[in-house]
Amino acid sequence: VSDRAPDFVKEVTVPMLIGKGDDLPVSKIPVDGTYPSGTARWEKRNIADIVPKWEPDVCIQCGNCSFVCPHAVIRARFYHEDLLEKAPANFESAPVSARGFPETRYTLQIYVEDCTGCGLCVEACPAYDQNDDSRKAINMTDKAPFFEDAKDNVEFFDTIPVNRRSTVNFGSVRGAQFLEPLFEFSGACAGCGETPYVRLLTQLFGPRLLVANATGCSSIYGGNLPATPWSVNKEGRGPAWSNSLFEDNAEFGLGMRVSADQQMTMAKHLLADMGDYLEQEFIDSVMDTTQEIGTQMNAQRDRVQELKRRLAEIDDPKAKALLTVADHLVRRSVWLVGGDGWAYDIGSAGLDHALASGRNINVLVLDTEVYSNTGGQASKSTPIAATAKFAAAGKAVTKKDLALQAISYGNVYVARVAFGANPQQTLQAMREAEAYPGPSIILAYSPCIAHGIDLRNGLDQQEKAVDSGYWPLIRYNPELRQAGKKPFILDSTRPIIPLEEFAYNEQRYKLLQKNNPEQAERLMKLAQESLDLRWQTYEHMAEQEPAEFQPCS
Repeated sequence: VSDRAPDFVKEVTVPMLIGKGDDLPVSKIPVDGTYPSGTARWEKRNIADIVPKWEPDVCIQCGNCSFVCPHAVIRARFYHEDLLEKAPANFESAPVSARGFPETRYTLQIYVEDCTGCGLCVEACPAYDQNDDSRKAINMTDKAPFFEDAKDNVEFFDTIPVNRRSTVNFGSVRGAQFLEPLFEFSGACAGCGETPYVRLLTQLFGPRLLVANATGCSSIYGGNLPATPWSVNKEGRGPAWSNSLFEDNAEFGLGMRVSADQQMTMAKHLLADMGDYLEQEFIDSVMDTTQEIGTQMNAQRDRVQELKRRLAEIDDPKAKALLTVADHLVRRSVWLVGGDGWAYDIGSAGLDHALASGRNINVLVLDTEVYSNTGGQASKSTPIAATAKFAAAGKAVTKKDLALQAISYGNVYVARVAFGANPQQTLQAMREAEAYPGPSIILAYSPCIAHGIDLRNGLDQQEKAVDSGYWPLIRYNPELRQAGKKPFILDSTRPIIPLEEFAYNEQRYKLLQKNNPEQAERLMKLAQESLDLRWQTYEHMAEQEPAEFQPCS
């Protein structure tokens, strides 16, 4: 273990990692059940012999590779060229491609010890060598020849300052690559279709995230002892994460929202009563908690830090009380995270209750269309004609349309996304959902080994899911309706391939075709009819103008 590792990692995490956890005294275990974040970075598993290697001369610096990386092992930074004076001899960089920065360099760093070798980065890369179409800007190669150099390069790369949010356009995939991931190096499957969404969540909102995580794959790779991938930034700030039961995660997360709102109200009430100690202009500036974007949030965080510094010098019970809740003057971003087994099935009543509350909660459903963590049982998200445990003869009932259920409330932001088919739409939906002042839900298509595919082909399967109309990309934004605009946006085009061209790339469909071709043909026909009907419904909704508001007479 690196000498730079915290004492807790050396004394508690490492003994557990090497199978000697039973030797730990009880006194070493956190008394309140909380564990430090960011410990997965010290667990170097080195499970991949073939890893990606960056080619600076071919790279167009688009950010696609880091956007799709399931384990956050591809990071990008730009920096002044003077920093390279202390760089290792084999540290690679290129002139930044943006105009107006003549002395600025760009580096795409691969954390080779943490890479799982899934190859999604290569599949996502659009840049080819003009003289060799077999060579991309990032290619899979044998790790051994450059392994030691790579470790030195990572250590140096970590000394380069993370780019400030105010200097990047994180409304684009190209800009989002420079945001620091606060979910890294998880133990999820190589090529996991869920973790890129979770990582993006932390890049956009990490320092103020409160995460309620339903039991499932995401709670296992997210909170399994001894190491956690949920991390912190250089200032020690990062997401707060907790896992409750499978059936009550939505209520659990709703409680987080209610609690955070109450604590902010308490903080404002106490702050308003501090006029004897603080100037009114400063009080008013801290009271403004409506900040929407990162730079404004950072300014508010600085004001809160200044408030806490001043309060610590005031000998008054009111000041001490305000200190306990002052951090809640930075608006919390509450996210309920879980899979389809939770959202469509066991926790569906609670999810419906939470959405109906009207509270400012955000829901991220990592939809693998099956109970992935417990062995591949069918859920209400499992599509018609697919096989799964408890649906060996093919699912005969169509998939529940959770998007339409949520839209029916009228005040819920709803999106269907697939990062491999349209990464920009995924990024936009997450930002819109968080900015929306009411409940929001994002249904994220997540390729899984339970689908019976090579996950290296996960991006291609996502494209086929969208191109066939199987997974329409949509956004429903109630604020657009209030502004007199169409609230339902269909972000994908009409189907251009039949459903079976998507489906029969996956074993969950092919198995029935092999074992019972007549049943497979019948169910596939029903599935295509169901798809066509849903597409017609969505297309009709996208065409509807918002109804003009008529006040009661």
